[in-house]
Amino acid sequence: MSAPAFQTSHSAITARLRSAGCVFAEDEAQLLIAAAQSPGHLDRLVEQRASGLPLEHVLGWAEFCGQRIAVDPGVFVPRRRTEYLASEAARLIRPGAVVVDLCCGSGAVGTALAAAADGIELHAADVDPTAVRCARRNIGPAGGQVHEGDLYSALPATLRGRVDVLVANAPYVPTDSIGMMPPEARLHEPLVALDGGADGMDVQRRIAGEAPLWLAPGGHLLIETSARQAPTTAALLERAGLSAKVVHSEEFDATVVLGKRQKIHRE
Repeated sequence: MSAPAFQTSHSAITARLRSAGCVFAEDEAQLLIAAAQSPGHLDRLVEQRASGLPLEHVLGWAEFCGQRIAVDPGVFVPRRRTEYLASEAARLIRPGAVVVDLCCGSGAVGTALAAAADGIELHAADVDPTAVRCARRNIGPAGGQVHEGDLYSALPATLRGRVDVLVANAPYVPTDSIGMMPPEARLHEPLVALDGGADGMDVQRRIAGEAPLWLAPGGHLLIETSARQAPTTAALLERAGLSAKVVHSEEFDATVVLGKRQKIHRE
């Protein structure tokens, strides 16, 4: 009896989600059924998703780089394309490296980097208290520290000139484009995690401008951006005295700008 009941429930939920505009309704129905603790709980989960709440907020987690990352309501949902930022950063990390995840949101990138490299000193920071609480649930078990505050001002002063890898998935959507984002994002994610100012570059400017003060000689800054904005992002890094390179992934449909602080050579 249970198998037919399950199938009926699955198909009914799929139809409900599809009518609400969920593109991956069948897969989402399976995830909601697996998460439900009772029939009544399942009904609530389905209604939340059908009302437009992001699936990750309904489930309480998002899959990122093969891990389940806790994502609380009101916290920016890590995108699959940001896995490319994490993978590019992981290539540069050596055991014992000092790593900073700036504008960390849920802490997905920092958590992924802690899993990818042994023995790193991991710090993360975000200006949003809700995101900081969520990031501590993810990064704390990985041995990292999460700081609350505005960009570099959140970090311990002892990190100045010591950071080997600095990653930033800063907001880069132009203010006038926020209204064109999917409702899931613009209605349920914090504006501070989306709005990059008039041209989308306001936060990136600030990150690039101070990066040389925090990077160790030979240290790297990696910023996620759009393909259209990448040349401007690269110019910001070069203006700050870093070398800059744009890399792109067709698989992830993602663009990252890598900056490097040159090592000091003494005669």
